[in-house]
Amino acid sequence: MSEREPQPVVVVDAGVGNLGNQRRALAHLGVRPIVSDDPATVAAARRLVLPGVGAFAPPRERLRGALEEAIRAALDGGAYLLGICVGYQILFEAGEEFGVTDGLGLLPGRVTALPDSVPLPHIGWNRLEVENSAVTGDLAPLLAGLPEEPWVYYVHSFAPEGVPEELVLARTLHGRRFPAVVGRGRVMGMQFHPEKSGATGLALLANFLRLGSGAGEEAAA
Repeated sequence: MSEREPQPVVVVDAGVGNLGNQRRALAHLGVRPIVSDDPATVAAARRLVLPGVGAFAPPRERLRGALEEAIRAALDGGAYLLGICVGYQILFEAGEEFGVTDGLGLLPGRVTALPDSVPLPHIGWNRLEVENSAVTGDLAPLLAGLPEEPWVYYVHSFAPEGVPEELVLARTLHGRRFPAVVGRGRVMGMQFHPEKSGATGLALLANFLRLGSGAGEEAAA
C-alpha cells in the first residue's frame, strides 16, 4: 500500500453478496471497510466496491432510486468504483438473466448467457488472459504485479459481451472468451471473485486501493 493512510472503502450493500469475505479481504490489506446501503455514506465515498452473488435482477432493483443516485454522485465527485461478479455485471447496459433488466449503464455492453456446451454454472479456477493493451493503458496499475499466468475463481453462468476492445483488460475462456476485467476511467469490474482468488485476488484488490493515491494518477470517469 501507499505510505499515505488508505482512503476509506465503502462496500455497497445491495442485499446480495458475500459481504463478510469482502470485508475480511479488505481488512487483510490494511483498510477498514464500511458496509452500507445508506445513500449519504455511499455518495460521500472516495472508493466503492459493489459485490454481488446470484441473479442480476435482485441487486439491480435494490440499487434503484436513492442508492443509484448516490453511486453516481460519488463518481461525479471523483470516487473509484469496483464491481465484482454480479456487481460487475450490473455496471453494464443490460442483463438477460430471467428476462432483460437494465443495468447502471456505466460500462458499454450486455450480459448474456454462456454457451450451454460447457458446464454451467462456471464454478472454480480458470486462467486470466491479460490483454497486451492493458499493460500500457491508463488502468495498467490495476493489473500490476500479477503472475505470468494468473488464475482466479469464478461462480457465474452469464458474462458481458459487446464490450469495446479498448475497455477489456483481461479475458477468460469458458464456452466463449468473455471479458473478465473491464475498465473505463474510475469505473472497473471483475467477473471473478478476487476475495476468493488467493494471492492474485488480493494483489488486484490492493492495486484498486492504490489507484489515484499518487500525484497525477487521477483519471476521468
